[in-house]
Amino acid sequence: MPPYSYRDDPAVPDFDDGAPVAFMDGDCALCTFGARMIDRLDRKGDIRICPVETPLGQAMLRHYGLNPDDPESWLFLEAGRVWRDFDAMARVGARSGGWGHLLRLLLVIPRPLRDWLYARLARNRYTLFGRSKLCEMAPPSLRARLMR
Repeated sequence: MPPYSYRDDPAVPDFDDGAPVAFMDGDCALCTFGARMIDRLDRKGDIRICPVETPLGQAMLRHYGLNPDDPESWLFLEAGRVWRDFDAMARVGARSGGWGHLLRLLLVIPRPLRDWLYARLARNRYTLFGRSKLCEMAPPSLRARLMR
């Protein structure tokens, strides 16, 4: 889809898209860990986090062809462009700098294998990693990033 295509989608609520946003499962322990890593690695402090359970998160998943009732993917939105899955993680890592650059190694894996691996992890995330509420016991710096 072209950049900023969600602005023309009447189902997507208006939101401030001037800073990057990571859309992720707010009930997944692995995603909660990812949110904490974003909070730790994003030195500029401008990456916001939107749980996919929110109306905005649900609308963005639908806009990009994902099932909001079974979020197997997470999105990273920056400058109107969206990345998904491991590509999103690599983009966040590259943007955050420091140890985050290591996430770019995910791009070395050939796309078909990378997509297959991500799908397996996403479908089994609760079994493998459990559940954890993103907002529970989040430090103030992480709570400040959350969009509701």
